[in-house]
Amino acid sequence: MSPAAPALVNGGKPLFEDVHGDIEVSFEFFPPKTEKMEETLWESVKTLEPLAPRFVSVTYGAGGSTRQRTHATVERIARETALQAAAHLTCVEASRDEIDEVAREYWGAGIRHIVALRGDPPEQGKRFQPRPDGYANAAELVEGLKRAAPFEISVAAYPECHPEAANKSADIDNLKRKIDAGADRAISQFFFSPECFFRFQDAVGAAGINAEIVPGILPVSNVAQTRKFAAMCGATIPGWMDRLFEGLDNLPAARQLVAATVAAELCGQLYAGGVRHFHFYTLNRAELAYAICHLLGLRPKNQEQEQAA
Repeated sequence: MSPAAPALVNGGKPLFEDVHGDIEVSFEFFPPKTEKMEETLWESVKTLEPLAPRFVSVTYGAGGSTRQRTHATVERIARETALQAAAHLTCVEASRDEIDEVAREYWGAGIRHIVALRGDPPEQGKRFQPRPDGYANAAELVEGLKRAAPFEISVAAYPECHPEAANKSADIDNLKRKIDAGADRAISQFFFSPECFFRFQDAVGAAGINAEIVPGILPVSNVAQTRKFAAMCGATIPGWMDRLFEGLDNLPAARQLVAATVAAELCGQLYAGGVRHFHFYTLNRAELAYAICHLLGLRPKNQEQEQAA
């Protein structure tokens, strides 16, 4: 007699069987440094635009190092696409007056959404030191932006705790200050365990924070690069991820398939747990984010309309 079949997770149902496309997504890009990188970015923007994201955001380099490129990229997205462009803005190496002026310029250019961050110091490994005439933290920045104009504001959240926070409780208190200052939502730093996000959601709710917390998803195709990102933001890369990508350095197509599988499973588990909003760190590439959105049932808006007709 053959042994009984093992118990299957989710009753043996395929992970994406019950997805209905009832999600909303946003995408994050960074300002390109070269003409070739700009070409890649705009190909990605155009590929993802038909998915009708809630917004797309453009990052801001350490110490404001990409200020002009961020501004130019955000303005071009607003000018040449139907997308709502959100600009990242930080407290680093700038006075309150300088930041307020940048904010007013964004508002004048039609930008209505800011991702407000304390920001990383220009030199990696150094601790953030606010300028005497600058905003001391993200909560102060949110307050200042709300005074400058009625922006929609997103802030950062850390499911595994900000590396500079004294502990998780202190980190959540800091998140509450940002929300109380006027932020509309928090976008989480990336993580690789659904339980990590759900535990964080519970802790945030217990602290009396009612704002939307959107999970940040980083589809990983380069573990070494991701390890650098993780060291800066306090994220944990599980050992099994190293094993999955082992031996794929010279096989980019296989690496891409593994990356899509890992990220899609995470999103599928989050969806099964009730998550309906996702923010993708695209690294200016569309393929992985698009594939995951497709698995979650999201289709280009014109395709949805044709199917309904």
